[in-house]
Amino acid sequence: MGSEFGVLALSAASIGLVHTVTGPDHYLPFIVIGKARQWNLSKTLGITALCGLGHVLGSVLLGFLGIGLGLAVGRLNVVEGIRGDLAAWLLISFGLIYSVWGLRKALRQKTHSHAHTHADGTVHHHHHSHLTDHAHPHVSEKNASSITPWALFVIFILGPCEPLIPILMYPAAQSSVAGLVIITGIFSVVTILTMVTMVFLAERGFKMLPMKGLERYAHVLAGLAIMGSGLAIQFLGL
Repeated sequence: MGSEFGVLALSAASIGLVHTVTGPDHYLPFIVIGKARQWNLSKTLGITALCGLGHVLGSVLLGFLGIGLGLAVGRLNVVEGIRGDLAAWLLISFGLIYSVWGLRKALRQKTHSHAHTHADGTVHHHHHSHLTDHAHPHVSEKNASSITPWALFVIFILGPCEPLIPILMYPAAQSSVAGLVIITGIFSVVTILTMVTMVFLAERGFKMLPMKGLERYAHVLAGLAIMGSGLAIQFLGL
């Protein structure tokens, strides 16, 4: 392993960093969902890391399979392209469904009043919301909270790391199996750490923003942001 391997290792770290930072889908979903669902920082970062692991693992396994079978890199690029389209549409669909659910939840939280007239002529108004006055809304909230991380995990497993296989894994395989493992590991670690770092920095920044008044629509905004990420991938190539 000489200077060429060193260049490839540096490229793996650089590409992992740039690929993640320039792709908002790598961190924006966790930022907005964590804020909307009021997850603590450790939970948000833990879910981000888990999804990041799934994200790189899908492409790593495909790359090792392709190299082991001697497949041309072009064939794997076709598979990665299909995976990318599927992941983008899943993000769009998930974001749309989540925003509709959030809008319904927000509208049910809106308080309204009923006038009550007593026998002596006294009139008073009773304020309530459908969310708090009707049966067991916390059940659907709990179900949504438990499903959301796993939905993101599945989407990220399907989402490809586009530059990993053609730019890093195939050239590294020309060196040795050990070189292939090292280069793949560098890219994977940098990608996951960058995802976690971006979410951490955004979480710190959110605390300085005046969010009061928007809290009722947090789920709606989260869904729209996720849908926007999917649209950016599918139509802008981000």
